[in-house]
Amino acid sequence: MDRSSRMAQQWRRENVDFDPEPMVLLGRLIEVKLVISRDKIHPLFFKNNVQPGEFDVLATLRRSGAPYKLTPTELYESTLITSGSMTNRLNRLEKAGLVKRIPNHQDRRGLFVQLTEKGLLLINEMIIFHVQNVDSALSCLSKKEQQELSYLLGKLLAGNKTNE
Repeated sequence: MDRSSRMAQQWRRENVDFDPEPMVLLGRLIEVKLVISRDKIHPLFFKNNVQPGEFDVLATLRRSGAPYKLTPTELYESTLITSGSMTNRLNRLEKAGLVKRIPNHQDRRGLFVQLTEKGLLLINEMIIFHVQNVDSALSCLSKKEQQELSYLLGKLLAGNKTNE
């Protein structure tokens, strides 16, 4: 029995006047994220001295295509974080030699953030292991179950999104 099931069982024992099952579902979503992150995803990041949010920045730059550069605004909008958080991540990644800031010649006040050769090599290596870790985390579900879950989570997300 997982934590969410125990919580529901405890509420039912107390004869409360509500159905705890919605809390079970959301509790499991939260716990799945925590367990998979802790056991499958984060060890790869820490092994490579990269924080999870920094991996997101490197991956976003990599998937943007050559020449692997975006503005800080494009980066923080793609990774759904604040500009202040992005600045901290970029400072750390730049200090590690994984990205560099370069002038934006079309906007004198602006900059681009670009993967360095070292950053490109690192993300190209890490992404292979990251995908293997994600596949491993999902391997207890069939491909059909993964597609169904993805569809349902997408529907849940769309039904709860506010205007951004």
